[in-house]
Amino acid sequence: MTQENAFLTASSFSNNPATAAAELKQQLSSTEISSVIFFCSAEYDLQALSFALNENFQTVKLVGCTTAGEITPNGYGQGCITAIGFEKQGFALEIAAIECLEDFELTDAQKLVDQLINDCRSHETAPIKGNTFALTLLDGLSIQEENVLVALNAALGSIPHFGGSAGDDIHLAKTHVFFDGEFHTDAAVIMLINTIYDFEVFSTHHMHQEHEKLVVTAADAETRTVYELNAEPAAVEYARVIGVNVDDLNHEVFALNPIAVKLGDEFFVRSIQQVNDDLSLKFYCAVENGIVLTEMKPGDLASDLLKKIDEIKARIGEPQLILGCDCFLRRLECERLGYSESVSEILRQNNVIGFNTYGEQMEGMHINQTFTAVAIGRNVNV
Repeated sequence: MTQENAFLTASSFSNNPATAAAELKQQLSSTEISSVIFFCSAEYDLQALSFALNENFQTVKLVGCTTAGEITPNGYGQGCITAIGFEKQGFALEIAAIECLEDFELTDAQKLVDQLINDCRSHETAPIKGNTFALTLLDGLSIQEENVLVALNAALGSIPHFGGSAGDDIHLAKTHVFFDGEFHTDAAVIMLINTIYDFEVFSTHHMHQEHEKLVVTAADAETRTVYELNAEPAAVEYARVIGVNVDDLNHEVFALNPIAVKLGDEFFVRSIQQVNDDLSLKFYCAVENGIVLTEMKPGDLASDLLKKIDEIKARIGEPQLILGCDCFLRRLECERLGYSESVSEILRQNNVIGFNTYGEQMEGMHINQTFTAVAIGRNVNV
């Protein structure tokens, strides 16, 4: 493969695991491919899919996760599997698993990152400094993202880091990451990717602040559950602020009516996962007593995404690949407002492959309702 084609991308819309894996293998059939990252619908028989993937990719490193929607070479997909094959001349990709997320500490992170750096360095692809980024995929229902990300961020130091939380097609039952030939829960995988190409890790969102404030007056941080907002039942007060009935609260309403916490000069969305029977709200991200949440309104998602990609192009040139973690609530917004096709076309034209997440990760932070990604250019940087 040439400098202009350092990746192969693939997808299969077959719901038969054996057929899907075989189609991926056919599209990624190159002796230059040494590593494959895939994103798949949770609707697959995961045991059968893992067997089929292992049969078809015996000679490459294989890692992935389940999704709340896929981003394929043709844009948005649903109920399918998509994948990226990394060419060995331009990339050294090393993988480490994190199991039992609750017990993961800084000492574990430091040991793991040191080993990944040493393994990448042994390939002699490029100097580590300035030529390396980290990608994490985590169990999206583990409620352990913050714990893991803080430790990893400290250990990674100046190495840029992003990722996404696995989904399960909005069933909110079980999400999985794939490593060592199997799908796992309560687990994560971290990839250290060392490359000869220019790249930029970035994140964007299209939210604008409104005036209403919601103070968390009763919450359980461990379960990300808010019982009271402004000393009222959480769901009741949230519904009042956004002007809907409590009975009408659902994923689409959450997508179009986000609330966010302000950290420094930036607003970070704290997406609501569901309304509980006691009218409390469960969140996808960290919440705790005393934080102030601000009502937000979506701007123009497509324009924001295009603007961000154009900024990236101005710095590193035309990307040969953008590996993207796109919150599933953004996709729901697109579907609800009728611009899925136009956003899908933006993704297709800009070589985006990735998945719809239950949360995104950026430099040690767990965030929601963003498009968080790495753009990899065509210019050789070493």
